[in-house]
Amino acid sequence: MGKFHSIGKRVLETLRENIASSNSQQTDKTGQRSNPSRLAFATLFLKYSAMFWFIAILVGQWLFFYYIMAFYGYSVISDNMQIWNRWEPMGSTPFEEGDTLGNWAFAAHAVGAGIVAFGGALQLIPKVRTHAPRFHRINGYVYLLTVLCLALSGFYLSWVRDKSPDLLSAVGTSINGVCILVFAYFTVVTARARNIKDHRKWAIRLFLVSNAQWLLRVGVFSYLITGTVLGASPSFGDPFFPMWTFGCFVIPLATAQLYFYASERRNIALKYIAGGTLVTLTVLMCIGVAGLTPFLMQLLGDEPISF
Repeated sequence: MGKFHSIGKRVLETLRENIASSNSQQTDKTGQRSNPSRLAFATLFLKYSAMFWFIAILVGQWLFFYYIMAFYGYSVISDNMQIWNRWEPMGSTPFEEGDTLGNWAFAAHAVGAGIVAFGGALQLIPKVRTHAPRFHRINGYVYLLTVLCLALSGFYLSWVRDKSPDLLSAVGTSINGVCILVFAYFTVVTARARNIKDHRKWAIRLFLVSNAQWLLRVGVFSYLITGTVLGASPSFGDPFFPMWTFGCFVIPLATAQLYFYASERRNIALKYIAGGTLVTLTVLMCIGVAGLTPFLMQLLGDEPISF
């Protein structure tokens, strides 16, 4: 009897351990029970929200790449840099007669932005990294070299070439440039350490700050369009514009951090908050792309640009 009693006792202890383990697997880090099906749905919602963002930014970036190559790239090849001053109605004259160094620095900055727009998105596609690791590595080196040139030329154009810089804009551009340099460093360090999880995070952060100037323009058009649709009267003197000088890289970085945090937690509410934030910002980005792209296409024609 003692032997059977001992076996029964061990069976009961095993059952208790299994039940406790099952309960712990259904409990998130806040100590709250989570329904597996609800958690799975929330996880899918977050995943597809990120996919929606990626597809939208991929389309917007490649349209921007086409404009950059057709306008700035072709103007360099055809030795017609004067065409850059079609921006003059908007208060910008990038081409300056006799300023060879400045003009080439601007050309490198503009074309570099196009390369970043095209190649950067490819670096974020997992299947490219898995099935074409050599291309991923080479494209990564080109991308890193380009973003470094982008940051350095941005410093030059903001503080050296521009004799009377807009201080707020120059400061915002410089902080963005510092972020590019720092994030590029950690992207390389984590890649060499084979720390794929952290490498992916730093690569996404680098992608966001490298495209901040595109996001700035997209955000401006989104603000003007949504403000008008909602019955407001948006204008360039609104507080939004100085705030967005920094918001164009701070908000994307904060959203990415929220996404990383929610992806690693079993908290259902947090996943919905992160996914909802991503969807909302992506819709606003799509509105901005829909407004910015036709405006940029005007520059490729002969007609005077209108805003």
